[in-house]
Amino acid sequence: MKKVLKAGLVAGGVMAILAGCSSDEADSGTSGSGGGSETIDMWVFGTTGYEKLADAYMEENPDVKINVQTTEMGDHHNNLFTALSAGQGAPDIAMIEVGEIERYREAQDRFVNLYDLGAGDVQDNYLDWVWNVGGSADGEFQFGLPTDIGPTAMYYRTDVVSEAGYPTDPAELAAEVDTWDKYATFAKDIAEATGKPVVDNAELIFNAKRDQASEHYFNRDNELIVEENAEIREAYDYTVDLINADAVGNMPLWTPEWGQGMAEGSYATLLGPAWMQGVVKGNAPDASEWMITTMPEGAGNWGGSYLTISEESDKQEEAYAFIEWLVSPENQLESFKDMGLFPSTPETYAAEEFTNYSDEYFGGINTAAVFAEAAEQVNDVYKGRNYLLVQGEIMTALNNVLSSGGDPDQEWEDAMERIKQRLERE
Repeated sequence: MKKVLKAGLVAGGVMAILAGCSSDEADSGTSGSGGGSETIDMWVFGTTGYEKLADAYMEENPDVKINVQTTEMGDHHNNLFTALSAGQGAPDIAMIEVGEIERYREAQDRFVNLYDLGAGDVQDNYLDWVWNVGGSADGEFQFGLPTDIGPTAMYYRTDVVSEAGYPTDPAELAAEVDTWDKYATFAKDIAEATGKPVVDNAELIFNAKRDQASEHYFNRDNELIVEENAEIREAYDYTVDLINADAVGNMPLWTPEWGQGMAEGSYATLLGPAWMQGVVKGNAPDASEWMITTMPEGAGNWGGSYLTISEESDKQEEAYAFIEWLVSPENQLESFKDMGLFPSTPETYAAEEFTNYSDEYFGGINTAAVFAEAAEQVNDVYKGRNYLLVQGEIMTALNNVLSSGGDPDQEWEDAMERIKQRLERE
């Protein structure tokens, strides 16, 4: 547990980046006005709207009080690590971001196996890949129930793609750019016609290709496989080829330049998750040129969370009853309507409010349908506790190629060596 705690504290900077998956972060605070005798403490991060749903649950269950405490994402996970390490002070229910759940696997004994509380009865409510990410590698232990997810699609600027002679209609563009080979041609056409890159930075194009691989950096025995994984090397080489074609921008995520590029149309596409809709609107509130369509050859996922129950809780059954209700298909629809949280329950995709959804900012199209299609294409991939370590080194290599003209093969070899050295010290 000490090693897990250390990893979590070091990851604070990464957490700040990942926080986008739950929209704008909320200030610390608590909610829960029920007057019942059973008080259930729940820790969450970001802007979830769960306080409103907790109030509804307490109205239906007056003998239960739900105390929802919202904290900034980095502090939230660090506080949870500290409480779990001490063996006391953890809440009954804790939200864990999908990018952080791997770090808790070595502390499995600090959580309740939700199968013991009946989670198997609701497993079919969720997309298979989402459910599996929230469980142990052998599938015997379920850490949490899924909340929202972040399926990925292709955001694009209609003005930029039109200047290059491509259609602006989402279905027509998707048909013309339905493979990564065609996307590479599209990228070169964009660069020649407009002088602009096809994508904002190396990270998002690499991630898009990586996420469609059948395996990533570790296998389910937690053995490092990245160096011999041809799919990951192909994603790296594909990104390098676009860099060499001057088709990749140098606007890192979350920088002012990146946001300004959204507003000014400095790049043609942004390969991002459902929650990125709010980011685009926030950075380019007056733009009318952004549209969304499917990504070539499939999709990935970036974001989402799980609701877990701590082993030290003395209200495990009551806590489970609440979270099962909270993330049911019906209430995930409510969270989508109220807060824009994209559901992990495919039943929700058939609801009238979902099928009739439209977003005027994105040309009045049903963006929910685009991301629903993407959600059902995501591969079930094991990540492993040191996933972010490997990802960081690969991105260092790609950024060296992009910014400094580094030799791609040498940068790859150097990244693999750094990964091995760092893992030896873990």
